[in-house]
Amino acid sequence: MTARIIPDRLQSPLQRRLKSWETLLLAVAVAIFIFNSFASEYFLNAWNLSDATFNFTEKAMIAFAMALLIIAGEIDLSVAAIIALASTAMGAAAQIGASPSVLVLIGLGTGLACGAFNAVLVTVMGLPSIVVTIGTMSLFRGISYIVLGDTAYGGYPAGFAFFGQGYVWWVISFEFVLFAILAVIFGVLLHLTSFGRTVYAIGNNPTGALFSGIRVARVKFILFLLTGLMSGIAAICLTSRLGSTRPSIAFGMELEVVTMVVLGGVSILGGSGSIPGVVIAAFVMGLVTFGLGLLNVPGIVMSIVIGALLIGVIALPRIWAMRRL
Repeated sequence: MTARIIPDRLQSPLQRRLKSWETLLLAVAVAIFIFNSFASEYFLNAWNLSDATFNFTEKAMIAFAMALLIIAGEIDLSVAAIIALASTAMGAAAQIGASPSVLVLIGLGTGLACGAFNAVLVTVMGLPSIVVTIGTMSLFRGISYIVLGDTAYGGYPAGFAFFGQGYVWWVISFEFVLFAILAVIFGVLLHLTSFGRTVYAIGNNPTGALFSGIRVARVKFILFLLTGLMSGIAAICLTSRLGSTRPSIAFGMELEVVTMVVLGGVSILGGSGSIPGVVIAAFVMGLVTFGLGLLNVPGIVMSIVIGALLIGVIALPRIWAMRRL
């Protein structure tokens, strides 16, 4: 008797795309947009929608680099503290009359230096990234508190305001254009280059990647540098938008960045995720926080929503797997 072999039903690319996490997130984003448009009469105003992008662009810039880092099996919880230290450095330079271009270089340099410091501790000394970056989170922000105390830096040059307050065309802000450009750059880097493939390989099996000839430590070093650099860019935009520097600047932003990355479908255990998912997650979080703001919901409630999103997204795959048992 000949055994019958029943071939597996293969899904078409369209079917796989329709069932993907990114498609689900996009549907959620559309639903939130429709809900907000009915919940508040001010939501569909073009300038209000432009203002809504400021709720996520700076965080998303860091989230792009954080996504690669988490896919590679590491994490950086010091990103908000890097913003504080970079902003403090720029503020100190502004007090002695530094030009906008010099302030930008200081912001980028501070971010890179902090990223390099984290990278050395993790990749050279072999310390766990979560422990290292919790420590540097306190270190970097502590330096800002020592320098500033209860005071604040202001008096930034007029040209510096463009980075956080300027518009390229009509309601399209410079920050949003920068966000879009960085999304394309990181999307190409992760999905269309050999470097991106090594990031996935390291996240799935770091030991196997090492024996395959991949320089795991060097790749992770670069990823920490990218995260520091993106934190420096975010510091420039945020400081420019606020027009002042306090040691509490960007406090708690690391939670929102990690939430954005995980909500975008990046596995917290590493090895999987996509930049398009992070982009859609950024819009979802921006729409949620802006919609709640228009409804005069207190900030503490927004924090609860963000925390619930993080827990829910991490728990959802586990709950789904338990249902299928």
